[in-house]
Amino acid sequence: MNDPGLRERTRRAVRTEIAAVAMRLFLDRGFDRVTIDQVAAEAGVSRRSLFRYFDTKEDLVLGNLADSAEAVLAALEARPAGEDAWTALRAAFQVLVENPAFSADRTTRTWRMLRETPSLRARYLEKHLRMVDLLVPQVARRLGVAPGGPPDPRPTAIVTSALACLDTAVEVWAASDGEQRLEDLYDQAVAAVRS
Repeated sequence: MNDPGLRERTRRAVRTEIAAVAMRLFLDRGFDRVTIDQVAAEAGVSRRSLFRYFDTKEDLVLGNLADSAEAVLAALEARPAGEDAWTALRAAFQVLVENPAFSADRTTRTWRMLRETPSLRARYLEKHLRMVDLLVPQVARRLGVAPGGPPDPRPTAIVTSALACLDTAVEVWAASDGEQRLEDLYDQAVAAVRS
């Protein structure tokens, strides 16, 4: 009998390898100049196999955002219960920077590619909205919003504002080629929103 843990680890390893090949090609040649067939050939898999791991070409770039969203959620849930939502979100976002796959060069180049490619921006927005859906209930609990109670705009406003601040910080950081501290840029963006 196969160990499901091993199967899942193998699947993740293959997925990571395919994504790494795709990112190398996309960053070297440009997203729109690389075909799925080229990625599959370079990765040593069939086109059909590639689509078992990724739903779209855009997911080759953005597929790890689902894992990132789950990591941010876990970090947010682990924050002290009495901590205010803004502070808890800032600390939770730190898991993104502490990810071993995070590097200034790759992140700035990926962000530029994202900004220049409409299909990537659209897919990013879909994944961004998924992160909002994941984080809002946790922020609502921090604010004392009762589940099933009257609608309250505060949790969604805080989460979407915090994510907009994060996106803005990454954009400025990428424009500076990673020379400024991402955390400082995020803090500046939040201060501007909250003032």
